[in-house]
Amino acid sequence: MKDNTIRMAVCPLCGRTYHSAPALSRTDNKTLICPDCGTRQALQSIGVDADEQEQIIKTIHRHTQE
Repeated sequence: MKDNTIRMAVCPLCGRTYHSAPALSRTDNKTLICPDCGTRQALQSIGVDADEQEQIIKTIHRHTQE
């Protein structure tokens, strides 16, 4: 049976509250972080600079709003 409970969590990296599925931090492979920080870590790992990371995250938010 599917659990429809909305769970809130606070990202230990950015301090923001989120309710979607967490990402696993690439730095220690243990810590659960918010999806945005997970995206930032993934983009950083392939050499995308911080300004472009923010533009990509804004685009993701714009196209995934409910």
